[in-house]
Amino acid sequence: MNVVSLRPLPTESVPVQLVGRLVSTLPDGQLGVEGEDGTLWSCRRAASCLLKPEPGDTVLLSGPDRLRVYLIAVIEQADTSMSRIDVPGSLSLAANAGTVSIESTADLSLRSGGTLDMQGAQWALKADQAQCHVADMRYTGQSVDGTVGRLRLVGKVFETVAERMVQMARSALRLVDETDQIRAGHLDIRAQESMSMHGKHVIMTGKELMKVDAAQIHMG
Repeated sequence: MNVVSLRPLPTESVPVQLVGRLVSTLPDGQLGVEGEDGTLWSCRRAASCLLKPEPGDTVLLSGPDRLRVYLIAVIEQADTSMSRIDVPGSLSLAANAGTVSIESTADLSLRSGGTLDMQGAQWALKADQAQCHVADMRYTGQSVDGTVGRLRLVGKVFETVAERMVQMARSALRLVDETDQIRAGHLDIRAQESMSMHGKHVIMTGKELMKVDAAQIHMG
């Protein structure tokens, strides 16, 4: 039986529609609702009622008879500071000819216990502040253009593999605590003004030829 009442109820064939207050939620999904006349009803939430009812909420019950009564809507929440859309299975929001917009005047949080999949022909993210925590991330795309005022990357290993790499800067500084190695087929270093190399020990060798050419050469 889907309905339990503490007072005499109408016959089974009479349609039911009433306003009550949610008093209990049972583990099996049954909801206890107290009617305005004090009658206690036991029912389930209708699939169309996406807003999760909480104890103390004013709700609407309806059904074709007293054996088939469902909580079809939450009319007024006891606590309006928090609302939750809750479904037992998967949830999909779709617009066949339009847009879907999710807005918040405060923070907006997206959480997933599994994979977070974002697909679209174009997508834009605008926020004053944003934080992204991903344990393992892989990005595949045709091109990436970024404009930032300051960029800082901190990590244990940083690897870049590219067919051609170009870096342009007004000034650059690189600090290496241990070994700095360059392996190249051809290495060309040019400075318009001056070039300085200094070290406790400096070794320059050429397998076949070493050439030093200048208007003046000072050694020692």
